[in-house]
Amino acid sequence: MSPLHEKIRVGWIGTGVMGTSMCAHLLDVGHDVTVTSRTRAKADPLVARGAVWTDTPAGVAANSDVVFTMVGYPSEVEEVVLGADGVLATLGPGSTLVDMTTSRPSLAVEIAARAHDVGVAALDAPVSGGDVGARNGTLSIMVGGDTETFASVRPCFDAMGSTIVHQGPAGSGQHAKLTNQIPVAGTIVGVCEALLYASRAGLDVPTVLASVSSGAAASWALTNLAPRIVDGDFAPGFFVDHFVKDMAIVLDEAARLGIAIPGLALAHQLYVALQAQGHGRDGTQALFLALQALSPGSRRV
Repeated sequence: MSPLHEKIRVGWIGTGVMGTSMCAHLLDVGHDVTVTSRTRAKADPLVARGAVWTDTPAGVAANSDVVFTMVGYPSEVEEVVLGADGVLATLGPGSTLVDMTTSRPSLAVEIAARAHDVGVAALDAPVSGGDVGARNGTLSIMVGGDTETFASVRPCFDAMGSTIVHQGPAGSGQHAKLTNQIPVAGTIVGVCEALLYASRAGLDVPTVLASVSSGAAASWALTNLAPRIVDGDFAPGFFVDHFVKDMAIVLDEAARLGIAIPGLALAHQLYVALQAQGHGRDGTQALFLALQALSPGSRRV
């Protein structure tokens, strides 16, 4: 399988907060793109830029050499990839399937095996970087699968990300992404607690951020999410619902591996409380609202 430097037929399934921008980068580098999504209107910006709409994942696969999926939950991955009208029902031998959804490592292994049975190569390639990384083409992409397939798809990954690392065989990309979510969760909790403390102490929060953002507390979350919290902007760069799903998968895997990760368990509980408050479709920075609700009398940042 030769590297995909030439113009190829790309299929894209899933046009959410991140998927739309990621697919747009593939259009920008000149690939022919066929797209589908649960909600047609969300794909309209891509169609306006030259993508071709089709109604089903199988329809995408029928017109593609490489199919990318970027959906929300493992159950959706199963439906669009393994279902009766899914990608593997139609994708031809010699083609490639790349699932970029954060999902279960065991599902990635199953998909790779099922794909192999029909002559299709498969990669699991979840990403980190949120809506900002998706828009800017600077995502970190963690890839599981065989080395030759990774090399063949690398030019497409280069259009979407700036850090692309082959982690190992099928499922390894998912394990790497789950590893990523552990410090992400803890860091967001810390950022929200810090902003709540600074606010309650009567400090000017943007002035505080000017100091702590360049010190030992510096982090992606502090740089990108703290200003949104200060502005009262809780729009999703990454949905709370999806983050809760990710943490639940990590906790299941940790139990299987026999390891204790109490910090993540606490973060998961806080985010489940945030969901219960009706913020599942807000961004992960909305955790500030849950902590604020636990601190009666605290003012807005």
